Amino acid sequence: MEHLVNSRVKKIELSGIRQFFNRVAQYDDVVSLTIGQPDFTTPEHVKGAGSQAIDENFTSYTHNAGFYELRVAAANFLKSKYGLTYSPETEVIVTVGASQAIDCTFRTILEEGSEVLLPGPIYPGYEPLIQLVGATPIHIDTTKNGFRLTADLIRPHLTEKTRCIVLPYPSNPTGVSLTRTELREIAELAKEKNLFVLSDEIYSELNFSGEHCSIAEFAPQNTIVINGLSKSHSMTGWRVGLLFAPEVIAKHIIKVHQYNVSCASSISQKAAYEALANGIDDAIVMRNEYEKRMNFVYQRLTNMGFDVVKPDGAFYLFPSIKQFNQSSFDFALSLLEHAKVALVPGSAFSSHGEGYVRLSFAYSLEQLEVAMDRIEKYVKNVE
Repeated sequence: MEHLVNSRVKKIELSGIRQFFNRVAQYDDVVSLTIGQPDFTTPEHVKGAGSQAIDENFTSYTHNAGFYELRVAAANFLKSKYGLTYSPETEVIVTVGASQAIDCTFRTILEEGSEVLLPGPIYPGYEPLIQLVGATPIHIDTTKNGFRLTADLIRPHLTEKTRCIVLPYPSNPTGVSLTRTELREIAELAKEKNLFVLSDEIYSELNFSGEHCSIAEFAPQNTIVINGLSKSHSMTGWRVGLLFAPEVIAKHIIKVHQYNVSCASSISQKAAYEALANGIDDAIVMRNEYEKRMNFVYQRLTNMGFDVVKPDGAFYLFPSIKQFNQSSFDFALSLLEHAKVALVPGSAFSSHGEGYVRLSFAYSLEQLEVAMDRIEKYVKNVE
């Protein structure tokens, strides 16, 4: 029966991140810096709200867009943090993680033959969703521009088929962000060409400057903002995403969301409300710790001779391994086998990631120190 499976689905492969993570499981005594998941636990007051929701039988369907008080809290969060204004009645949708929000958005705004512009390297979760609706992902090489997508890089790739620009900043896998000037210039271009902007801001609270800026500030009518609680409140398994869009767009996205999942988990929604209403600054402690870890790993890598762009946020470093004259997969595999350290091959993040590896520093300083010692020893042996 496999020959009857949707041909687009058959062409999609498992994420290169997960493929390499699964390979790591075959080895013993490995320090794995592969998965982008906070190593902090969900805040106690947030867990308590989830438990209370169960005890109080808050276990039924909610409004498709999420229960109203949560949407109010989400709108207040964006207003307080980033100065963005959205109506909780019509412009906020609570989703099953940011991934579902992205999927619903693409299925709403894209058509067969549409083109979507993305910075390369980039997290691999966008391309398959674009292809599933018959659209075409166009990766733009940012490796010579500090991994930042700018209006000047975008313009040569615009065609009559261009429908959307994806801005995933702070970035996975590079950790870089865009400046206000760069965002404003892209916003002007989007308005001029009548393009959608999908702004994935899931790492917004992990910006080391403490001052995240959203392109929605400059092009609100063109922009769909994706956010959530996974990174800011260490709630990856709770699966709560947040989607913000002008009513004229949101009223169509909610239809896709409704028939896809009906609504996000009611219990998770209660926990999310607690996080947004009473834990608005919960991420600060984590952000400060991640910055400390980043500085440690960045210094160690540069001392070893790696060429690496210093991140502005998130919890990733993306050092170049071109000096070793190996593919990113071969380098990562050799490092795994000989140094017992697992990093993700850069090729998992589009062809523009080739020649790099991704290192997640969402691990304890003790683990990071062991990993750096092992990498340093490995590098000395291969030189």
